Amino acid sequence: MTRTGLLFDERFLLHTTGFNHPEVPERLEAVYRGVAGLLPKLTTIRAHRPELKWIEAVHSPKYIWRLEEACLLGLSEFDSPDNQMCKDTFETALFAVGGIIATVKLVMECEIDNAFCAVRPPGHHAEVNRALGFCYFNNVAIAARYLQTEWGIQRVGIIDFDVHHGNGTQHIFEDNPAIFYYSIHEHPSFSYPGTGREFEKGIGPGYGYTLNSPVMPYTGDREYKELLEKDLFPAFEGFKPEVILVSAGFDAHTDDNMSSIKLSTDGFSWMMEKIVEMADRYSRGKIVSILEGGYSLRRLPELIKNHVEILLRK
Repeated sequence: MTRTGLLFDERFLLHTTGFNHPEVPERLEAVYRGVAGLLPKLTTIRAHRPELKWIEAVHSPKYIWRLEEACLLGLSEFDSPDNQMCKDTFETALFAVGGIIATVKLVMECEIDNAFCAVRPPGHHAEVNRALGFCYFNNVAIAARYLQTEWGIQRVGIIDFDVHHGNGTQHIFEDNPAIFYYSIHEHPSFSYPGTGREFEKGIGPGYGYTLNSPVMPYTGDREYKELLEKDLFPAFEGFKPEVILVSAGFDAHTDDNMSSIKLSTDGFSWMMEKIVEMADRYSRGKIVSILEGGYSLRRLPELIKNHVEILLRK
């Protein structure tokens, strides 16, 4: 059986978002219910505070200071009405980053083969200088920079299947040919944040290393399979990533009211199975999957359970 890590820490529940906000601590409680039966087979990982240099590798020091100050002042909103926060938001976001870095380190040291990071807050909308879309620190981008800087990885593949385009991740790496960013998401004409069109392919030396597959509302499994086979699989065959990072959002599910996409539970499983196959082919199985969206508290347990079982190769 594959050695799979699970990053989970009760401190991720401390970030609260106020009344009627979809990104709530109960999301992680639902995740935990899903993986509870798998815990004997998993290597559990706790979070810790990271060195600030890893966050500063992606975000400006001024932005980090602004976020810390906002929490110290007890503000309830930061940069965007979507970004509701509390006094513990800064610390929670720090611990999420620290836990992810610790997880990546375990994978690179071959202590584990792959991992799922059940973190809050999510990250892929966060820009260098701005919080957006429930996100404060761009977790997957920080992990990618850590792999480049600390481990000398020359080709990092990022796959983002959250239903919303990861504008922050794309913008951070759009001029970087060492990071291939692929996203499949609801078409930006119909969905937040309005980025991620097919013609967005990177800039300068990074042109061709960004690839977006927007899908129209009310489509599902068939369209996702067709686009992955047409876009992602050939792209990674050419790029051959040494490590694969996954921005794992589950809000494209047909029962999730954050989008009009109708991806089934089996569709999510098929997608992750193909990602694992690519990791086996190109990166010696090295995958770190990081939770982004997914807001159906009823569906999250089964979706996460299936996701982690696929990493376990059960």
